[in-house]
Order: sequence, then C-alpha cells, then structure tokens
Amino acid sequence: MTTADRIPAPVLVLCGIVSVQFGGALAQTLVPVIGAGGSVTVRLLFATLLLLVIARPRWRGHSRRAWATVVAFGVALGLMNFAFYGSLAHLPIGVAVTIEFIGPLALAAALSRRLLDGLAVLAAAGGVVLISEALHVPFADLEWTGIGLALTAGAFWAAYIVLSGRTGAEFPQLEGLALAMVVATVVTLPFGVASIPGWTPAVLAKGLGIAVMSSVLPYSLELLALRRLKAQVFGILLSLEPAFAALAGLLVLGQHLRATQLVGMALVVAASALVLGLGARRDPAETAAT
Repeated sequence: MTTADRIPAPVLVLCGIVSVQFGGALAQTLVPVIGAGGSVTVRLLFATLLLLVIARPRWRGHSRRAWATVVAFGVALGLMNFAFYGSLAHLPIGVAVTIEFIGPLALAAALSRRLLDGLAVLAAAGGVVLISEALHVPFADLEWTGIGLALTAGAFWAAYIVLSGRTGAEFPQLEGLALAMVVATVVTLPFGVASIPGWTPAVLAKGLGIAVMSSVLPYSLELLALRRLKAQVFGILLSLEPAFAALAGLLVLGQHLRATQLVGMALVVAASALVLGLGARRDPAETAAT
C-alpha cells in the first residue's frame, strides 16, 4: 500500500479542489495576456512534461481497451479545459461555472440510488447558483455561444469523472494520467499555437505554476481518489469547487463575498458533508465493486 492509498479518498479530492481553484485565480491573470487557447496550451504543455518525468509511463504492453480508455480520457480532459476557458470570453465567470457544473451534477443525479444523494445534489445545485450569482444576471444578456461552450465543458467534465476512474483501473499509479495529458496537449495545441510568440519568461513562469496547481496536482489526486470513490460521490464533492473559488478570489484577487454567496457556500458545504458521511458508512463490498 502506497502513502496515497493510506489517505482517505475524500481528503485527496478536497486537496485537489483547493489546488485547482487557487491555480484558477492565477490563471485569471494570464488569460488576458495570451488568450484562452494560449493559456490552456501552456498549462497542459508544462503539466504533460512534468507528469512524463514523474510517472515515466510505459508506451508498450497496454491492451487495446486500455489505450481506447486513455485516449478518450485525454480528449475529454483537453476539450473540457478549452471549452470552459472559451466560455469565459462570453459569460461572467460565475455564470459559466454554474452552467458547467450541470455536467457533474447531472452525473451524480443519474448514478444516485439513495434519497439522501438526491437531496445532496439539490442542495449543492442551489448553493452553486447562489455562489455564482447567476440569478442576478439577466438571461437576455447571456450569449448563446458562451452557454454552448459552458454546457460542452460540463459534458466533458462528466466524461472526465467517469474516464478518470476507468483510467486509474487500467494503468498503475499516474501512468495513465501522463499518457492522457499527452493526448490532451495534442488536442488543444492547434488552439494555442498563435499565442506562442507572446510566451515571455513571465508568462512561462505563470504557466508553470498554473500547470502544477491546476493540472498535475489535482488530476493526480483525483485519479488516485477515483480508484476508491464512487463517481456520483465524487461529483457531489466537486460542489465545493465554487466555494473554494470564492475563497481563492478573496485571498488572491481581493474579491469580496455577498451574503447570498455565503448562504450558497453553507449549502454546498452541507451537501458535501452529507456525502462524506455516506461515503464513510459505505459497505466494504460495495467499495470493492466500484
């Protein structure tokens, strides 16, 4: 048993959430400089190089099913990132996050078999809406291109959750993730090629930081966690993302929270606590069958 295997799976997920949201706050300062495509490309490029060095994946000896899984995982990972960054050019970030979150929430609802799971999904959904302040943005002001991109990002996010677990089952340690990151980089590279001349040392330094905080660390932790955690439980735990995004915005960008956002955070935390409690009481046989 490795050190990571001794850490409870929900703790791994929470650590990944904290990392990715503070990385997202850093990314907000990079997108205006080299654009969404460039930001995604430099982030994935650095993350891929780091993971290849850390994981040293084997390129031979994998089954056809394993390769199909890891390629699908890489495509979902790359397009999830690009679609979400693209939506930010058309929508307020809170609205984009809310629309994108429809993906994992829908997955959690679809896989749920307990009444409490359904109640947690509803509480998390309500909390996400309050945190993002989507109710305060007139629907007529929303751009349909941005809505489509955010929905696309949400769909790929749900696919990422499912495929991450399957990849973790097919490949040891972080080997599958490293191979998937290669695929994700190849998929998104055409969208960021035009930004390469603007990659100054400052841009590259930020890109490296974002790669570690928003890709290498959270994806690694999530992949390890999904070997032992149900996809629907993971999907509801992700409802903490907006809460930690608000915290990162406050600490890094000086963005203050409104009373409605604090209520939303309370709802999200309550839903996540409910899921953590359910996860702790799961039948070991059920865990083994996951």
